Amino acid sequence: MQKFFLYARKSTDIEDKQILSIEAQITELRAFAKQNNLDIIEEFIEKQSAKIPGRPIFSAMLKKIENGEANGILSWHPDRLARNSVDGGKIIYLIDCGRIVTLKFPQFWFESTPQGKFMLNIAFGQSKYYIDSLSENVRRGLRQKVRRGEYPGPAPIGYINDPRTKTVIVDRKKTKIIKQAFELYSKNHSCFEDIANFLAQNGILRRSGKIWHKDRVKYLLTNPFYYGHFRYAKEVYEGKHEPIIAKKLFDKVQEVLKQRGRPRHKTEIEPQIFCGLLHCGSCGMMITGEYRVKKQKNGNVHDYIYYHCTKKNKSIKCPEPCIRQEELDKQISSLLQKFSLPADWAEKLLEMAEADKEQSAKSVSAFVQENREKIKAINIKLQRLLDGYLEQDIEREIYREQKAKLLSEKKSLEEQSIKLEQKQNDWLEPMESWINYAQNLSKTARDNNLLEKKVAAKEIFGSNLCLASRALRGEPENQWAALSAAREMASKKAERLVLVGTPGFEPGTGRV
Repeated sequence: MQKFFLYARKSTDIEDKQILSIEAQITELRAFAKQNNLDIIEEFIEKQSAKIPGRPIFSAMLKKIENGEANGILSWHPDRLARNSVDGGKIIYLIDCGRIVTLKFPQFWFESTPQGKFMLNIAFGQSKYYIDSLSENVRRGLRQKVRRGEYPGPAPIGYINDPRTKTVIVDRKKTKIIKQAFELYSKNHSCFEDIANFLAQNGILRRSGKIWHKDRVKYLLTNPFYYGHFRYAKEVYEGKHEPIIAKKLFDKVQEVLKQRGRPRHKTEIEPQIFCGLLHCGSCGMMITGEYRVKKQKNGNVHDYIYYHCTKKNKSIKCPEPCIRQEELDKQISSLLQKFSLPADWAEKLLEMAEADKEQSAKSVSAFVQENREKIKAINIKLQRLLDGYLEQDIEREIYREQKAKLLSEKKSLEEQSIKLEQKQNDWLEPMESWINYAQNLSKTARDNNLLEKKVAAKEIFGSNLCLASRALRGEPENQWAALSAAREMASKKAERLVLVGTPGFEPGTGRV
């Protein structure tokens, strides 16, 4: 004889959440048991998530099944029994051992057969997938709120989370106090303890009733939320909430904090600007930089920076000498000059890009208009088809078949038009950006900004730049190699022969 345990579960033990979940499950399950003549000997009700193993009531139920008190479980859905691989595996193991003869669900079929256990395993897997992806879905929702300028968390002191509009609003009772705290600190006569005492005197305390700690005061004074921005994932975003203080007052407070902060002492060996850019041409190890000070006997002091191989390859004794930063800077500047785009070339390329843009727009416009005419004709056909069906001139099956074909064709045309309108000039902005960047390389090479030179060299050579015998060499990547080849070819030809023979370089529309 089959004896069943009834198991109902909700995912939280908070009484005012999912209130109707347990009640609805029990009502439906009792009705299902009565309808199917199931012998329910005990009911188990649990208020705990099944994301991880360790539910006490669920474990107690399985223990009783192992002791032979029942051989079946009645539940609303497999996800009520398990949302993790351990609990799902226990259920299937007890079925294999014969301890559980059957499982009953109002909305899910199960029989103790290989196919039934396979489907049950899939249901448990889907339940685990849902719970695993839930946190990612929540984070995705928070990121979308951030994009809209909405703070995705509890409002800081001075603001209130409005549950009706799901937004952050100003707490009028505390707004003036917070503003006065910023003004008080900006005068540079108060410390964190003074601000904490001021807040306490105006009724702003910790939840325990104690005065604020100085770390929380510092967080308050450095929080951009109060002038209209907010931090999320270590990045500042522009918010839609009402600011309490002016940005000018916030900046003044930050200046006071900076003045009172401890000075940063430079380490004995600072990482140098060109570190991480070059490889050794002999052993392949990275090139590092060092700062050194040389004191002469006559009292003169000279400081300099030089770069050399890290010599971390123990199998090779690297013979490469060091090189001064000034010499390395000259070589990098010389390399960048070779990859700069001449001004007349850049002007011509931009003209060609603009011409291709206009030509592409005309082509796409004509194609979209053609699609619109086709869609209009399909709409007329659909209406005629419907009229014929209503007049009973067309059989139902023929109507359905023809309607499906026409709707499919219409959808394809609509998607083609949208795709072309959205992506017709996707290539243009990156192309113009690269032309302008390549044109400015000569200026970058002439300037003294070493960081910009390093970034430019990384863009052109990637990780292919190496240093051997105090000389730089490397293979450029992608379009930079083509530009270098074009400049070399142009230098060997007369100016009148350096012409563009093709009408443009804009990609085709790719009609389908």
